[in-house]
Amino acid sequence: MSTWNPQDYRTRPVTILGGGVLGRRVACVWSSAGYATRIFDPSPDQRQAAITYITENAPSYAQRTAIQPNNDIQAFDNLGDAVSTAWLVIEAVPEKLALKIDTFAELATLAPADCILASNSSSYKTSEMLEKIAPEAEARTRILNTHYYMPPGNMIVELMTNGHTSVSIFPFLVERSREAALVPYVARKESTGFIFNRLWAAVKREALMVLAEGVSEPEEIDDMWKRMFVEGAAVPCAMMDNVGLDTVAFIEEHYVKERGLSGEKTVDFLREKYLEKGRLGSKCEKGGLYPPAS
Repeated sequence: MSTWNPQDYRTRPVTILGGGVLGRRVACVWSSAGYATRIFDPSPDQRQAAITYITENAPSYAQRTAIQPNNDIQAFDNLGDAVSTAWLVIEAVPEKLALKIDTFAELATLAPADCILASNSSSYKTSEMLEKIAPEAEARTRILNTHYYMPPGNMIVELMTNGHTSVSIFPFLVERSREAALVPYVARKESTGFIFNRLWAAVKREALMVLAEGVSEPEEIDDMWKRMFVEGAAVPCAMMDNVGLDTVAFIEEHYVKERGLSGEKTVDFLREKYLEKGRLGSKCEKGGLYPPAS
């Protein structure tokens, strides 16, 4: 598989649409990786605030990359000017689907033909933003989600296809992201909430249910979580392997019956993909969710 390779991308800018709190931080990440940056925002105050933030903070971000920050930082109120030579455009406009649909329709026309078009949306899949782009349009193959958290404190970025995204884009963006000191993860298919937010949604849901049922108090929940998963450094998949997937399945089956849930993607999944193949976890030579230790 060939890797996506926009022409002369090293000398072309990264454009961020939206100069707000997160948008300016994303721009700062790419400036600290040596790329010229462009900000598009209709607000003069936001444009100036973004430039000030990047100028003042890029040197500290660059301590992670050991690359000289690029001081070519410009802000525009005209979308065409902002994206005219970009190799990567990252949409970080307000979370309004109609606005994002219109934005990507414009980008498909205004951005260079080899430009990667990304959305930072945490709640909308980019497949939902293609409404005004023709089904046969080549631009669909260059559109994807790139969900940044809050750099520099959290340098994770999740990449996700729109269902039509060229597979060659992902290794290219993963490599560029690592050069920018980001930690990229690729969702293998479209998923509302990507990877982490789906996990976090389940944690939030259960924490609220525990509180609503009067089982515990917020301070106790947080203290227990900290001792288990922060100080104890427990992680979910390895923890399930250590407990034993057969035991995990028994426990989940009890929840399924008590709450009237579907077991298709929990108990049934474990049995079909792991237990029936003798993969019971760390105690088993065949391994579990993780392959057997060498």
